[in-house]
Amino acid sequence: MSRSGADLALLMLGGFRSLVDAATLELAARGYEDVRPVHDFALRAIAAGADSASELGRRMSVTKQGAARTVAILEERGYVAREVDPADARRMRLHVTDRGFAMLREGERIFDELREQWQRRIGPAKLAELESLLTELIGTEPIRLDTPGWLAQDLGESV
Repeated sequence: MSRSGADLALLMLGGFRSLVDAATLELAARGYEDVRPVHDFALRAIAAGADSASELGRRMSVTKQGAARTVAILEERGYVAREVDPADARRMRLHVTDRGFAMLREGERIFDELREQWQRRIGPAKLAELESLLTELIGTEPIRLDTPGWLAQDLGESV
């Protein structure tokens, strides 16, 4: 059966959604019921140096206002905090809290478990081939951790 490029994109998105949806449910079961996929992207961007709503918006390809709403939610839930910039006392900098890093580590453990489930379903050789082929197709560029607006919306995020 011949497939189109759109079919390929949907299969890849379906694989992504399958993993993300399962991880989100499992995170909730482990005490992080207030976390959504976009929050993970935001926390990773903040941990990587996005220390303001403006910079977070640029890295996530969302508006400054959208990023500010995400920051407010993450701050309210204890995943992010603000601190005075030592170089400029008028400026507040974002940083991921211990709770935020704990959630990220738990998420990584869950994704490892989900990978193991896929490996049991299709076998180690097929999973290794799938990963190898995806790596070949995507290339050696670092995988972007931004969340395009359409994906955040598709994942049901109101941020």
